[in-house]
Amino acid sequence: MKQIISREGMRLLRTPWILLAASIAAAAVLIGGTQVYLQKEQRDARGSERRLQEARSRVDNIRRERDNLEESAAIYRSLIARGLMQPERRLDLVELMNSLRTQYRIFSVDYEMSPQRALPLSGSRSFPSVEILASRVTVRVRALHEGDVLGFIQAIGDSRQGFHPIDRCLMKRIDSASATDAVQPRVEAECALEWITMKEKR
Repeated sequence: MKQIISREGMRLLRTPWILLAASIAAAAVLIGGTQVYLQKEQRDARGSERRLQEARSRVDNIRRERDNLEESAAIYRSLIARGLMQPERRLDLVELMNSLRTQYRIFSVDYEMSPQRALPLSGSRSFPSVEILASRVTVRVRALHEGDVLGFIQAIGDSRQGFHPIDRCLMKRIDSASATDAVQPRVEAECALEWITMKEKR
């Protein structure tokens, strides 16, 4: 068989072949390195996106907590303004009733206060920091006009010495058997309300 390339030619081509092989190897290494770098960048991008989402989620949670705290602070301020966080001072309620009796021209006021107790909440709920207490107050009022009775009871409910939701109120007219000209009560009412206060557990 005839030799196409002589030994001298082979010797001269040895260097170009080595350079070609080195170039191919370098290209393979470069392509492999590029693939590895691209995969690393993709992983980093996915990690950055995940961290960004986590950061956004934390920011949203912080905003919600801030809004809840602002709402709770507003509620707490309103409770303070209503006197709910003050201890139950029965003498204050007695003085309030005496003052309102004069203001609304009430003939007579009789009242009974039951001992203070823990107020049961719907669903057996409880609060970790405060205890809700209540005292049952029954009020019997005699007045000349229904409006005086309603104003008296409403003023008790609006007072800043605790929270006084009205549970029930029964009103009836009084038939006067006397024919004298003296002013006498015409209306009698018996109302029951809860005197609600709150106490910090600590």
